[in-house]
Amino acid sequence: MKHELLEALEQLEREKGISKALLLETIEAALITAYKKNFGSSHNVKVVIDENTGDVRVYSRCEVVEVPEEDSFDIALEDAKKRDPNYELGDIIDEEVTPRDFGRIAAQTAKQVVVQRIREAERSIIFDEFVDRESEIVTGMIQRISKGTVFINLGKTEAVLMPSEQIPGEEYPQGGRIKTFIVEVNKTSKGPQIVVSRTHPGLVKRLFELEVPEIFSGEVEIKAISREAGSRTKLAVYARNQDLDPVGSCVGPKGTRVQNIVNELGGEKIDIVEWSEDPAIFISSALSPSKVDLVVIHDDEKSATVVVPDYQLSLAIGKEGQNARLAAKLTNWKIDIKSASQYEKIVSGTGAGTETAEK
Repeated sequence: MKHELLEALEQLEREKGISKALLLETIEAALITAYKKNFGSSHNVKVVIDENTGDVRVYSRCEVVEVPEEDSFDIALEDAKKRDPNYELGDIIDEEVTPRDFGRIAAQTAKQVVVQRIREAERSIIFDEFVDRESEIVTGMIQRISKGTVFINLGKTEAVLMPSEQIPGEEYPQGGRIKTFIVEVNKTSKGPQIVVSRTHPGLVKRLFELEVPEIFSGEVEIKAISREAGSRTKLAVYARNQDLDPVGSCVGPKGTRVQNIVNELGGEKIDIVEWSEDPAIFISSALSPSKVDLVVIHDDEKSATVVVPDYQLSLAIGKEGQNARLAAKLTNWKIDIKSASQYEKIVSGTGAGTETAEK
């Protein structure tokens, strides 16, 4: 181990951010183990690497004591003073015991330590970078698919898109570029595992932040999202400035902003409604595109009875109850939907069936 190693360590410090001093400490610790293994020594030793020349020296260490215990490597004070009258109790005496061919072992050990440290440092750097990006969007290239799981190349590492996080029916062609939402970043023995999603509501939120300047700046706030990935999403938005139209900002000129997001999500429909503190108004908006005649709030049950025109009942409920279901999730209220004629019968006491959407 000569100047070449020291130069390599300095380069690693510059390029990888791995401390040269820490690397030297680690190499020295590994060399102690290597010395004991190769030379059958159980003696207390230390290894010193000269930071100027790269020379490696091994020292046997013993403590100056009054009377050494049996089988210990300590030295009696009387014997120590024969070597040097200045020695006192508790002093540590280092005696060089460097084997003749220890340089070869040192070089091999140093190489192993450096390679391992580089791997660990790179993994740690990647983990630190991505753990701070949880709940953000990343763009990568589809690398391969194995047993339904999609592996996405993010450059420095890869992300994992599990089958449960994939949009139903969406295709993932190898080599294609894709935006995903980082759900979590885990530390594993093989490096960081980045779990991403295409179904998470957070993906829609982040896409709107990227596409709508008013959301990115905070002028328009996304208050709630309910989503059935690949089919439909409902988004409730609010503008702090009353002069600003939050829905219009999200839709964009000629619908370009929302259309860009719809395209990114493979045609998923998006309903954008204005959020309101008044639950009756918010529930009415959430059932868009259906027209609502009346909303009766039941605060004690956090439920609402919604009356719609007879011809709007199917639209309000939606295919397989989807519109009502998403509205209930968006508002966090239980919603009972009735047509005008059904509600009239209930009010008059004759009774009628209802459609209920659970939150």
